[in-house]
Amino acid sequence: MILTRKSISKASEAILREQRQLRKERLLASPALIIGACGFVIILLLAILVPFFHPVDPDAMDVVNRLKPPGGEYLLGTDEFGRDLFIRVMYGARVSLWVGGCVAVFSCVLGIIIGIYASYFKVLDQILMRICDGLIAIPGILLAIALIAALGTSSWNVIVALTVVYSPSVARTVRASALVIKEQTYVEAAKVQGYSSFRILWKMILPGVISPLTVQASFIFAQAIISEASLSFLGAGIPAPAASWGNMLEASKMVFSRAPWTMICPGAAVILCVLSLNLLGDGLRDFLDPRVKGGKKK
Repeated sequence: MILTRKSISKASEAILREQRQLRKERLLASPALIIGACGFVIILLLAILVPFFHPVDPDAMDVVNRLKPPGGEYLLGTDEFGRDLFIRVMYGARVSLWVGGCVAVFSCVLGIIIGIYASYFKVLDQILMRICDGLIAIPGILLAIALIAALGTSSWNVIVALTVVYSPSVARTVRASALVIKEQTYVEAAKVQGYSSFRILWKMILPGVISPLTVQASFIFAQAIISEASLSFLGAGIPAPAASWGNMLEASKMVFSRAPWTMICPGAAVILCVLSLNLLGDGLRDFLDPRVKGGKKK
Protein backbone atom coordinates (compact mmCIF):
# COMPACT_ATOMS: atom_id res chain seq x y z
CA MET A 1 0.00 0.00 0.00
CA ILE A 2 1.43 3.36 -1.07
CA LEU A 3 1.05 6.14 1.47
CA THR A 4 0.42 9.53 -0.07
CA ARG A 5 0.55 12.90 1.62
CA LYS A 6 -3.24 13.11 1.36
CA SER A 7 -3.80 9.71 3.01
CA ILE A 8 -1.37 10.54 5.82
CA SER A 9 -3.17 13.85 6.38
CA LYS A 10 -6.55 12.10 6.57
CA ALA A 11 -5.19 9.51 9.01
CA SER A 12 -3.76 12.26 11.21
CA GLU A 13 -7.07 14.13 11.21
CA ALA A 14 -8.92 10.94 12.17
CA ILE A 15 -6.54 10.34 15.08
CA LEU A 16 -6.94 13.93 16.28
CA ARG A 17 -10.74 13.65 16.08
CA GLU A 18 -10.63 10.45 18.10
CA GLN A 19 -8.40 12.06 20.72
CA ARG A 20 -10.69 15.10 20.99
CA GLN A 21 -13.71 12.83 21.37
CA LEU A 22 -11.95 10.81 24.08
CA ARG A 23 -11.03 13.99 25.98
CA LYS A 24 -14.63 15.18 25.69
CA GLU A 25 -15.95 11.87 27.05
CA ARG A 26 -13.54 12.01 29.98
CA LEU A 27 -14.48 15.61 30.73
CA LEU A 28 -18.20 14.87 30.68
CA ALA A 29 -17.60 11.78 32.81
CA SER A 30 -15.99 13.95 35.51
CA PRO A 31 -18.48 16.55 36.81
CA ALA A 32 -16.18 17.12 39.80
CA LEU A 33 -13.57 18.59 37.45
CA ILE A 34 -16.08 21.01 35.91
CA ILE A 35 -17.60 22.07 39.26
CA GLY A 36 -14.21 22.45 40.95
CA ALA A 37 -12.71 24.40 38.06
CA CYS A 38 -15.72 26.74 37.86
CA GLY A 39 -15.69 27.36 41.62
CA PHE A 40 -11.96 28.05 41.66
CA VAL A 41 -12.15 30.38 38.63
CA ILE A 42 -15.01 32.36 40.22
CA ILE A 43 -13.05 32.84 43.46
CA LEU A 44 -9.94 33.81 41.50
CA LEU A 45 -11.81 36.36 39.36
CA LEU A 46 -13.52 37.87 42.40
CA ALA A 47 -10.19 38.21 44.20
CA ILE A 48 -8.59 39.90 41.18
CA LEU A 49 -11.42 42.08 39.87
CA VAL A 50 -13.60 43.13 42.82
CA PRO A 51 -11.05 45.54 44.36
CA PHE A 52 -10.90 47.37 41.00
CA PHE A 53 -14.68 47.72 40.73
CA HIS A 54 -15.09 48.52 44.44
CA PRO A 55 -11.89 50.39 45.36
CA VAL A 56 -12.05 50.49 49.15
CA ASP A 57 -8.97 50.28 51.36
CA PRO A 58 -9.29 46.94 53.22
CA ASP A 59 -7.53 48.47 56.23
CA ALA A 60 -9.65 51.66 56.33
CA MET A 61 -11.33 51.86 59.76
CA ASP A 62 -14.72 53.44 60.47
CA VAL A 63 -15.51 52.95 64.15
CA VAL A 64 -18.91 54.60 63.75
CA ASN A 65 -20.03 51.65 61.60
CA ARG A 66 -18.31 48.88 63.56
CA LEU A 67 -19.98 45.44 63.71
CA LYS A 68 -22.65 46.33 61.18
CA PRO A 69 -24.62 43.21 60.10
CA PRO A 70 -24.60 42.08 56.47
CA GLY A 71 -26.83 43.97 54.08
CA GLY A 72 -27.30 47.47 52.76
CA GLU A 73 -24.08 49.37 52.22
CA TYR A 74 -21.97 46.52 53.60
CA LEU A 75 -22.64 43.26 51.75
CA LEU A 76 -21.00 41.04 54.40
CA GLY A 77 -21.12 43.53 57.26
CA THR A 78 -18.19 45.12 59.08
CA ASP A 79 -15.68 43.95 61.67
CA GLU A 80 -14.75 45.29 65.10
CA PHE A 81 -12.96 48.28 63.53
CA GLY A 82 -15.69 49.10 61.02
CA ARG A 83 -13.76 47.64 58.07
CA ASP A 84 -15.74 46.30 55.11
CA LEU A 85 -15.71 42.50 55.46
CA PHE A 86 -16.48 41.85 51.80
CA ILE A 87 -13.42 43.79 50.67
CA ARG A 88 -11.26 42.18 53.34
CA VAL A 89 -12.43 38.69 52.34
CA MET A 90 -11.55 39.45 48.71
CA TYR A 91 -8.11 40.77 49.64
CA GLY A 92 -7.71 37.76 51.93
CA ALA A 93 -8.41 35.56 48.91
CA ARG A 94 -5.52 37.24 47.12
CA VAL A 95 -3.19 36.41 50.02
CA SER A 96 -4.42 32.81 50.35
CA LEU A 97 -4.31 32.09 46.61
CA TRP A 98 -0.85 33.67 46.32
CA VAL A 99 0.55 31.68 49.25
CA GLY A 100 -1.18 28.44 48.20
CA GLY A 101 -0.08 28.77 44.57
CA CYS A 102 3.53 29.54 45.45
CA VAL A 103 3.69 26.65 47.93
CA ALA A 104 2.23 24.24 45.35
CA VAL A 105 4.69 25.32 42.63
CA PHE A 106 7.78 25.47 44.86
CA SER A 107 6.94 22.16 46.57
CA CYS A 108 6.53 20.43 43.21
CA VAL A 109 9.75 21.87 41.79
CA LEU A 110 11.79 20.94 44.87
CA GLY A 111 10.05 17.57 45.14
CA ILE A 112 10.77 16.78 41.48
CA ILE A 113 14.47 17.58 41.87
CA ILE A 114 14.82 15.51 45.04
CA GLY A 115 12.65 12.60 43.92
CA ILE A 116 14.00 12.21 40.41
CA TYR A 117 17.65 12.23 41.48
CA ALA A 118 16.94 9.93 44.43
CA SER A 119 15.34 7.41 42.06
CA TYR A 120 18.37 7.33 39.76
CA PHE A 121 21.34 7.48 42.13
CA LYS A 122 21.37 4.98 45.00
CA VAL A 123 23.77 7.00 47.16
CA LEU A 124 21.57 10.09 46.97
CA ASP A 125 18.50 7.92 47.54
CA GLN A 126 19.67 6.84 50.98
CA ILE A 127 20.55 10.37 52.06
CA LEU A 128 17.64 12.32 50.58
CA MET A 129 14.90 9.84 51.51
CA ARG A 130 16.07 9.64 55.12
CA ILE A 131 15.90 13.45 55.35
CA CYS A 132 12.41 13.37 53.81
CA ASP A 133 11.32 10.64 56.25
CA GLY A 134 12.52 12.76 59.15
CA LEU A 135 10.62 15.82 57.95
CA ILE A 136 7.44 13.83 57.28
CA ALA A 137 7.60 12.37 60.80
CA ILE A 138 7.23 15.86 62.29
CA PRO A 139 3.62 17.19 62.34
CA GLY A 140 3.41 19.73 59.52
CA ILE A 141 1.90 22.59 61.51
CA LEU A 142 4.55 22.24 64.26
CA LEU A 143 7.36 22.19 61.72
CA ALA A 144 5.93 25.29 60.02
CA ILE A 145 5.59 27.15 63.33
CA ALA A 146 9.19 26.29 64.26
CA LEU A 147 10.51 27.52 60.91
CA ILE A 148 8.49 30.74 61.05
CA ALA A 149 9.68 31.34 64.63
CA ALA A 150 13.24 31.16 63.31
CA LEU A 151 12.63 33.14 60.11
CA GLY A 152 10.05 35.69 61.28
CA THR A 153 6.44 36.35 60.29
CA SER A 154 5.93 37.40 56.68
CA SER A 155 4.17 36.01 53.61
CA TRP A 156 7.42 34.80 52.04
CA ASN A 157 8.53 33.08 55.23
CA VAL A 158 5.16 31.31 55.40
CA ILE A 159 5.72 30.15 51.81
CA VAL A 160 9.23 28.89 52.64
CA ALA A 161 8.03 27.06 55.77
CA LEU A 162 5.10 25.36 53.99
CA THR A 163 7.33 24.43 51.05
CA VAL A 164 9.62 22.59 53.46
CA VAL A 165 6.57 20.87 54.96
CA TYR A 166 5.03 19.62 51.68
CA SER A 167 8.01 18.99 49.40
CA PRO A 168 9.08 15.69 51.10
CA SER A 169 5.73 14.04 50.25
CA VAL A 170 6.06 15.27 46.66
CA ALA A 171 9.59 13.87 46.50
CA ARG A 172 8.40 10.44 47.64
CA THR A 173 5.60 10.44 45.02
CA VAL A 174 8.03 11.45 42.26
CA ARG A 175 10.58 8.85 43.37
CA ALA A 176 7.98 6.05 43.35
CA SER A 177 6.83 6.93 39.82
CA ALA A 178 10.37 7.45 38.56
CA LEU A 179 11.53 4.05 39.85
CA VAL A 180 8.89 2.36 37.69
CA ILE A 181 9.76 4.42 34.62
CA LYS A 182 13.48 3.81 35.17
CA GLU A 183 12.97 0.09 34.51
CA GLN A 184 11.24 0.63 31.16
CA THR A 185 12.91 -0.75 28.03
CA TYR A 186 13.41 2.61 26.33
CA VAL A 187 15.27 3.96 29.39
CA GLU A 188 17.53 0.90 29.49
CA ALA A 189 18.17 1.30 25.75
CA ALA A 190 19.11 4.94 26.29
CA LYS A 191 21.66 3.93 28.93
CA VAL A 192 23.20 1.37 26.56
CA GLN A 193 23.45 3.99 23.80
CA GLY A 194 25.40 6.29 26.12
CA TYR A 195 22.79 8.94 26.84
CA SER A 196 23.80 11.26 29.67
CA SER A 197 22.10 10.93 33.06
CA PHE A 198 20.79 14.48 32.72
CA ARG A 199 19.08 13.68 29.41
CA ILE A 200 17.58 10.44 30.72
CA LEU A 201 16.24 12.10 33.86
CA TRP A 202 14.73 15.22 32.33
CA LYS A 203 13.79 14.02 28.85
CA MET A 204 12.60 10.47 29.50
CA ILE A 205 11.70 10.04 33.17
CA LEU A 206 10.28 13.48 34.02
CA PRO A 207 7.34 13.42 31.52
CA GLY A 208 6.08 10.21 33.12
CA VAL A 209 5.70 11.76 36.59
CA ILE A 210 3.85 14.91 35.53
CA SER A 211 0.32 13.42 35.52
CA PRO A 212 0.27 12.15 39.14
CA LEU A 213 2.11 15.27 40.23
CA THR A 214 -0.56 17.53 38.68
CA VAL A 215 -3.20 15.93 40.86
CA GLN A 216 -1.06 16.15 43.98
CA ALA A 217 -0.31 19.82 43.31
CA SER A 218 -4.02 20.69 43.47
CA PHE A 219 -4.31 19.02 46.88
CA ILE A 220 -1.17 20.76 48.14
CA PHE A 221 -2.70 24.05 46.97
CA ALA A 222 -5.77 23.37 49.14
CA GLN A 223 -3.72 22.17 52.12
CA ALA A 224 -1.48 25.24 51.93
CA ILE A 225 -4.53 27.54 52.10
CA ILE A 226 -5.72 25.75 55.25
CA SER A 227 -2.22 25.82 56.76
CA GLU A 228 -1.77 29.53 56.04
CA ALA A 229 -5.13 30.30 57.67
CA SER A 230 -4.22 28.11 60.66
CA LEU A 231 -0.83 29.76 61.10
CA SER A 232 -2.33 33.25 60.86
CA PHE A 233 -5.06 32.22 63.32
CA LEU A 234 -2.34 31.13 65.77
CA GLY A 235 -0.40 34.36 65.25
CA ALA A 236 2.46 32.70 63.35
CA GLY A 237 1.41 33.56 59.80
CA ILE A 238 0.63 36.74 57.90
CA PRO A 239 1.02 39.61 60.40
CA ALA A 240 -1.90 41.98 61.07
CA PRO A 241 -3.32 44.33 59.86
CA ALA A 242 -2.88 42.67 56.43
CA ALA A 243 -6.14 41.18 55.15
CA SER A 244 -5.87 37.41 55.58
CA TRP A 245 -8.55 34.80 56.17
CA GLY A 246 -6.59 33.49 59.16
CA ASN A 247 -6.16 36.97 60.64
CA MET A 248 -9.87 37.65 60.21
CA LEU A 249 -10.78 34.40 61.96
CA GLU A 250 -8.39 35.19 64.82
CA ALA A 251 -9.79 38.69 65.26
CA SER A 252 -13.39 37.43 65.24
CA LYS A 253 -12.89 35.38 68.43
CA MET A 254 -13.47 38.39 70.65
CA VAL A 255 -16.70 39.51 68.99
CA PHE A 256 -18.17 36.24 67.72
CA SER A 257 -21.03 36.20 70.24
CA ARG A 258 -22.18 39.68 69.11
CA ALA A 259 -21.18 39.51 65.42
CA PRO A 260 -20.99 35.89 64.21
CA TRP A 261 -20.66 37.04 60.59
CA THR A 262 -17.10 38.16 61.30
CA MET A 263 -16.13 34.48 61.61
CA ILE A 264 -18.67 32.91 59.26
CA CYS A 265 -17.65 34.99 56.20
CA PRO A 266 -13.89 34.23 56.14
CA GLY A 267 -14.57 30.67 57.33
CA ALA A 268 -17.00 30.08 54.46
CA ALA A 269 -14.44 31.53 52.03
CA VAL A 270 -11.82 29.02 53.20
CA ILE A 271 -14.30 26.12 52.93
CA LEU A 272 -15.48 27.07 49.42
CA CYS A 273 -11.96 27.58 48.10
CA VAL A 274 -10.62 24.32 49.55
CA LEU A 275 -13.71 22.39 48.41
CA SER A 276 -13.30 23.71 44.86
CA LEU A 277 -9.63 22.70 44.78
CA ASN A 278 -10.37 19.23 46.17
CA LEU A 279 -13.08 18.69 43.54
CA LEU A 280 -10.65 19.93 40.91
CA GLY A 281 -8.02 17.46 42.11
CA ASP A 282 -10.48 14.55 42.10
CA GLY A 283 -11.63 15.51 38.61
CA LEU A 284 -8.07 15.78 37.32
CA ARG A 285 -7.27 12.34 38.72
CA ASP A 286 -10.16 10.80 36.75
CA PHE A 287 -9.50 12.92 33.65
CA LEU A 288 -5.83 11.90 33.49
CA ASP A 289 -6.52 8.22 34.22
CA PRO A 290 -6.49 6.38 30.86
CA ARG A 291 -8.63 3.60 32.36
CA VAL A 292 -11.57 5.97 32.88
CA LYS A 293 -14.00 6.11 30.00
CA GLY A 294 -17.66 6.98 30.01
CA GLY A 295 -17.64 7.56 33.76
CA LYS A 296 -16.40 4.03 34.61
CA LYS A 297 -13.03 2.34 34.73
CA LYS A 298 -12.28 -0.17 32.05
